[in-house]
Amino acid sequence: MVEIRKDYFTERLSIVTSERALRPNPAKQVSAHASKCPFCPGNEEMTPPADLVLVRKGETLAKQTDTEGELIKDWIVRAFPNKYPIVTPSASPSYGEYPHYSEPAIGYHYVLVATPKHGEHFAKVNIEQWTNILASVQDKVRWLYGQRGVSFVLVFINSGKEAGATIDHPHLQMVTVPRLPPVVELEAINVQNSLNDLGICPMCQVVAAESGGPRQILSTEFYLAYAPWASTLAYEFWIYPKRHQTSILKLSQKELMDLSLILRSTLGGMAKALGDCSFNLVIHSSSEKKTTKQIHWHIEVFPKLTTWAGLELGGGIYASEVSPEAAAEQLGAASRKELAQLVGIT
Repeated sequence: MVEIRKDYFTERLSIVTSERALRPNPAKQVSAHASKCPFCPGNEEMTPPADLVLVRKGETLAKQTDTEGELIKDWIVRAFPNKYPIVTPSASPSYGEYPHYSEPAIGYHYVLVATPKHGEHFAKVNIEQWTNILASVQDKVRWLYGQRGVSFVLVFINSGKEAGATIDHPHLQMVTVPRLPPVVELEAINVQNSLNDLGICPMCQVVAAESGGPRQILSTEFYLAYAPWASTLAYEFWIYPKRHQTSILKLSQKELMDLSLILRSTLGGMAKALGDCSFNLVIHSSSEKKTTKQIHWHIEVFPKLTTWAGLELGGGIYASEVSPEAAAEQLGAASRKELAQLVGIT
């Protein structure tokens, strides 16, 4: 059974997908010492065939696909359907009515292996490789939006056991859903209301307010990283484009490279300040389907240093033991050092 269920009284959604129970146990995470990591070079037969493989051809990069009986080797980035998907293209077309509302969890679930190097932490991936990763995400997300029944593509990273990763080889995931996720829809409603009433994007206002302030972590040519005013977790930070943009798919090559720079600098700064902690990274970008529900796209990063308890789970009130201002000071100092080293190297 694979279906989306809606809470009795709120817009909160739950995907019931019993097949996921077959995936590797997080407590038995595939480590750097495991003999058979399915995401490592040489083990390509352990995953479904990849329909996006980035390989180097001389001085250029080429996109290829696995064909039956011939798996591409010596790859740089590799994307393929998740072996244990949370959604499925072939869900049963059944619906439930209130109070047991449900709908088919129709969609696609992809894995994008970020690097051939098993032990390479996201904080150490170089800028060139980050650019390859982001360009591959753009390609795959564009393809996913072209598929039937796809309303939204959620791109995220679970890094480390505490963040929900079952394999510690660096990878991203892309999950499509047949409706806007509640969090993104709420953001879109707020943006649309502000644009209709005031002609102003509220997210642009936030970027302007946080620029140069006590919560700023790092600023590059096109992006601002800052600790949000009401953080849900200690050391949480967001990355926003400085100019109003609705989708990560619309980035120029220069903007893509600058995004790689700020991602590498802030994740590297986080690793220096906090150690190689587990974290979740989520990309909020507007749907590419025809809709008025547009947002100012951005990235949210959640270090997993503590566990949500009764206050958070039962009340929706989040206690952060480190103020956003103190977090920004620590992360900013470490991230600026990373940036200086990276610019010096390049």
